Amino acid sequence: MAGVPDLETVTPVETLVEPTLDEGDHDRFAHYARKADIVESAVTGRPVVALCGKVWIPNRNPDRYPMCPSCKDIFEQKKAAERGS
Repeated sequence: MAGVPDLETVTPVETLVEPTLDEGDHDRFAHYARKADIVESAVTGRPVVALCGKVWIPNRNPDRYPMCPSCKDIFEQKKAAERGS
């Protein structure tokens, strides 16, 4: 056909972006920490250190926040190492 350009097929590409954490972003996540440390913090008010390194005094319901990506990765690596994977 004269005058009709060739058509191209375009395949959409999905780009995954790793979240970058600013200094205050840790407060927007729930974190993994040792249960004994959390209990001690509830009694003494002493800060807890999460797997990702955040230091804080747990005082809110973690179910209301998304899981910290760094804590989640570290936790999964530790579990895999325990299973011998």
